[in-house]
Amino acid sequence: MSCFSKSFLRWMSTSSFKKFGTVAEAVQLPEEAIQTFRTTENNPINHSTDHLSKFYTVPDQIQNKLFHYGGFPKEFQNQVKTFAETCILIRQPTVEILSYLRQADYSKSVNRYVLYGKPGVGKSLILAHIIHYGYMNNQIIIHIPWVSYWFRYPKEIAPSTTEGIFDLPLHAAAWLLHFKNQNDHLLSTLDLKISKEYVWNQRESMMAGTSILELVNFGINRVKYACQVVTALIDEVKAASTAGKCSTLIAIDGFNAFYYDKTKIIVNHKTIPPSKISLTEAFKNAVKYDWCNGAVVLTLDKLASDPRVESHLPRFLLGKDGFEHLDPFLPVSVENYTNDEFSAVIEYYKNRKWIRDITSTGEKELQLKSVGNPYTLMQYCIPL
Repeated sequence: MSCFSKSFLRWMSTSSFKKFGTVAEAVQLPEEAIQTFRTTENNPINHSTDHLSKFYTVPDQIQNKLFHYGGFPKEFQNQVKTFAETCILIRQPTVEILSYLRQADYSKSVNRYVLYGKPGVGKSLILAHIIHYGYMNNQIIIHIPWVSYWFRYPKEIAPSTTEGIFDLPLHAAAWLLHFKNQNDHLLSTLDLKISKEYVWNQRESMMAGTSILELVNFGINRVKYACQVVTALIDEVKAASTAGKCSTLIAIDGFNAFYYDKTKIIVNHKTIPPSKISLTEAFKNAVKYDWCNGAVVLTLDKLASDPRVESHLPRFLLGKDGFEHLDPFLPVSVENYTNDEFSAVIEYYKNRKWIRDITSTGEKELQLKSVGNPYTLMQYCIPL
């Protein structure tokens, strides 16, 4: 062994080296920065103003249960897949509605809450947040991810049992599957029963006392009767809620599409308006105030009817008939990102390595060009 090696070993054994401890102790690695844009409170029941402008994480199991068949905008759904997590920003309109839901008197007729705002401000994600709250609060959820999809992309059109009315059986069956996926844990434990007999044809009927889950399965398996099952299901859930057997949350995205006079549903070379579709009447009935022990949360959007309409306010989007049908209701305005919300989104994107090496000047430019609009910001940050 060389003289240098022997000297080096003697030096390592001296107390002068031992005072530095191990290499790991001597070199302190930087800890991961605290993620101030997140909250560890992932239960919407506990969300309050203390959690504003922070992201919370929806567990994968719940996300698949509630939104597997729709509920997120397409661009956000792609982002969820890319980031491998579902994070939703806690915003003021959400906290406001959650506070109303906690304080409501559920022995009285249902309250109707209407989210409105310009396109792209985040109404659908706020609705998704509220749906998660309903799920954690053990409520039956009646949710339509996007109403106008039925009227713009009809898959099958069939005459209804009511003269002059038409069914969309495939869409109705798909919605029943969505309803079952969201609520099967409650439908199997609450043991809800139908209150009267339903006759589908000369050979098929369903006796009073049959479980609501069996009613839903019948509509999924017998697509021809899916629209009739949807109508019956809504009536039965409303009755069960009023009787105190369950609590119900109705959440409909793009509700004003029910009152737009144009669709792409064509019968005998004529366009059929939404008012002539059986599903329209069923869900208009769902949001009436003739039942209790529940809540109704709706969104209105120009994109659900006509983007060229001059205003995004409820009176313009609903028209006279729609406004009177919902009146009285509590309107909740949704605006573009506040400065705190914008900063949280940028920090989240940087954390997920979605944007890198951006300067404070670049962030300011993004905020100015997007005007703080959530959808526009998302578009500016999409990959090349």
